[in-house]
Amino acid sequence: MNSAFVSLQERVLHHLEVIYADVTLIDIDTRTLASQLIDSMHITHECSAVEAHKNLWDERDITLITYGDSIQKASQKPLHTLHEFLNKHLKNIINSVHILPYYPWSSDDGFSVINFSQVNDALGSWSDIKEIASDYRLMSDLVINHCSSRSQWFENFKHGKSPGHDYFVTASPDDNLESVVRPRTSPLLRETETTNGTQHVWCTFSHDQVDLNFQNPKVLLEFVKIIRQYLNSGVRIFRLDAVAFLWKKIGTNCINLEQTHEVIRLLRLLIEHAESDAIIITETNIPNQENLSYFGNANEAHAIYNFSLPPLLVNTLITGNCSYLSQWLMSMPPAQYGTTYFNFIASHDGIGLRPAEGLLNEQELDTFIHTMQKFGGKISWRDDTGGIRKAYEVNIALFDALQGTIDGVDSKGKDRFLCAHAIMLGLEGIPAFYIHSFLATGNDYERVEHTSNSRAINRHQWNIDQLEELLSEPHSQHHVIFERITALIKIRRKQAAFHPNATQFTLQIGSQLFGFWRQSMDRKQSIFCISNISHTEQTLFLSDINLILTDEWYDVISGERYISHDQILTLAPYQTVWISNQ
Repeated sequence: MNSAFVSLQERVLHHLEVIYADVTLIDIDTRTLASQLIDSMHITHECSAVEAHKNLWDERDITLITYGDSIQKASQKPLHTLHEFLNKHLKNIINSVHILPYYPWSSDDGFSVINFSQVNDALGSWSDIKEIASDYRLMSDLVINHCSSRSQWFENFKHGKSPGHDYFVTASPDDNLESVVRPRTSPLLRETETTNGTQHVWCTFSHDQVDLNFQNPKVLLEFVKIIRQYLNSGVRIFRLDAVAFLWKKIGTNCINLEQTHEVIRLLRLLIEHAESDAIIITETNIPNQENLSYFGNANEAHAIYNFSLPPLLVNTLITGNCSYLSQWLMSMPPAQYGTTYFNFIASHDGIGLRPAEGLLNEQELDTFIHTMQKFGGKISWRDDTGGIRKAYEVNIALFDALQGTIDGVDSKGKDRFLCAHAIMLGLEGIPAFYIHSFLATGNDYERVEHTSNSRAINRHQWNIDQLEELLSEPHSQHHVIFERITALIKIRRKQAAFHPNATQFTLQIGSQLFGFWRQSMDRKQSIFCISNISHTEQTLFLSDINLILTDEWYDVISGERYISHDQILTLAPYQTVWISNQ
């Protein structure tokens, strides 16, 4: 037995002792549990030590986010159609793909999982998943906080059978639950009849999504087995869905508790010893400083969703003022090596507003929400502590969110949309594109009406033949956006200064020009990323950004070269330049 394995055993045991230190209702043999977890991950005595602070990504990493059935073809399983589309249109553009929950589900478009170990037959099979994983780095959801009320586990809970009779969190309506943080407005507890009488089951999100009880080590063991199955099927990136709510303790806010962080540390330890190139990304739609805590000390998430970026960037482009965005960027700590930000500006949900708390004031948020509503957006609500209803997120397609400014719709929507993505592509971190951003998909009101779900506004399902026709039409918004975004990605992937961990500094060049400087880790390449975030032409002296006179500088996007330090840079509305010395 080598020293690396012995160290792993000791570290797993330590994590378990911390996690279960306050659990008194169950007799837990942490040493036996440690062995079971290691065995379930198929980690052998010959395992190697994991290299600390190793970056598992570079400037070529680009992620696509999609549902398994976002693109459909008659008489073909959607996962197969998706794979064909990726290989035809996005080969060598993206290298990772996040397929949103592809398991059997009962609600929330996949996030109420009936069976974690199966692929939804309507989408395809595990062989389809493995085939996609053979061509792209596959990211899958570990919906770890809850499961469907129609799952076998919950059926067993109701009938006092195993596995499941002790898998769920219950509480009394008389318990002190006033401080519990909620992302929804539905009652927290669901009254459920069981063979042991009436039970009140904890439901953080909806009454069809029943919360799992990680105070029971059998639940932890079940999920470790699920992780191993996913690894065997080619998954290399695990998105820990809603993980901030994992641990419950009566009398607390039940979010971001220390046991939750400790569980993530344990899962990372097991995953990286099982597969050295596998990573964890935490999905924690919460205020910025709380979100940053999920890096731990480079021992929790390899990457965190950069949730504050979407509301701040969209706000910047509709107001023509980058002050809030610049202030936030200056405050963001550089990620340690071995960790990075996961940048996105559109997702299957919407534009979260909690991550803007403390960054935008109430007046700014009200103006933002009102503008999004004018552009067809819907608002999802949550209950704040004390029962106060607050806006939780804006549900809107990003293409429509940027169709105008706070003054109304204008003709510069495409330019504004491309500017947003050019900014994201330059920032520290790994860029992720929701499939409907590639495709310039607008608000789907018909799907909202059909599903009675405001989030469906940004979950359009394309027929592949119709989509191919639009992508081949030179003047369609879908063709124009697809071609211009993919062109930007191709440029980005060649720049060492765009490594996710390359140095970044925010530039102070006024409120209508947003800029930052990136430097490659070998310090050979510098790129000044400057965007005009206003609807009017803006100018800037190159001397204002301190270009080194001995270097030759040019815009890697347009190819324009700059021959004088005193040259005036003129940017059209929503134009971006990436000024490089290489």
